[in-house]
Amino acid sequence: MQGENHALIFEFPEYRERIHHLKANDPDFQLDAKRYHQLDHHIRGLEMKQIPTSDDIFTAMKKQRAHLKDRLYRKLSVH
Repeated sequence: MQGENHALIFEFPEYRERIHHLKANDPDFQLDAKRYHQLDHHIRGLEMKQIPTSDDIFTAMKKQRAHLKDRLYRKLSVH
C-alpha cells in the first residue's frame, strides 16, 4: 500500500523487545536499522507527496529496503 509505514516494530511486532535491545547493543544492527528507517521514510515521503520518480529508481530503493529488512530479520530471529 502506498505510504505504508514499514517501521521494524510494525513489521516484526513479536520482536519489539529484541529490536530495542539490538539497537542499544549491536552497532551493526543499529546501523542497518538506521539505514532501513531512513530509506523507508524517504520512500514514504515520495509516495505521499507524489513526487515524480522514475520506476527504476523507485524499484531500486524498494529492493534495497527489502534487502535491509531481510538482514535485520536474520539478526532478530537468531536466539
